[in-house]
Amino acid sequence: MSSMNIAILMGNLTRDPEKRTTPTGMAVSDLGLAVSDNYKDKDGKLIERTCFVDVIAWGRQAETCAQYLKKGSPVMVEGKLQLDQWKTDNGEKRSKLRVKATRIQFLGRAADADKPGSVEVMEEENAESVPF
Repeated sequence: MSSMNIAILMGNLTRDPEKRTTPTGMAVSDLGLAVSDNYKDKDGKLIERTCFVDVIAWGRQAETCAQYLKKGSPVMVEGKLQLDQWKTDNGEKRSKLRVKATRIQFLGRAADADKPGSVEVMEEENAESVPF
């Protein structure tokens, strides 16, 4: 029997990315993502439900997230579900389900034109010189 493990989520970060480096020098960033959806209850009242998801990014993607994203940033995450299991010092079993990101797309734009990723508006007089 075949299986598929794909997660595609779009939402806002709940905290600033937490970047660290492994002993081998690989960058890792932990992200918190809030994903909301709406539904109507039996009385027709609109209810918003929010799901909080932990996301992990590796390598250059982790570095880019830590550099350009902050709490509240809108992103789209593509990845796979990953179940981490471990034992505490007391021998208790713990587990955590999170998304291992394969792609993170930044959806917002920077507030200042000085920041990378921002869009600079061209003045009308210079706009005519653009060849397209």
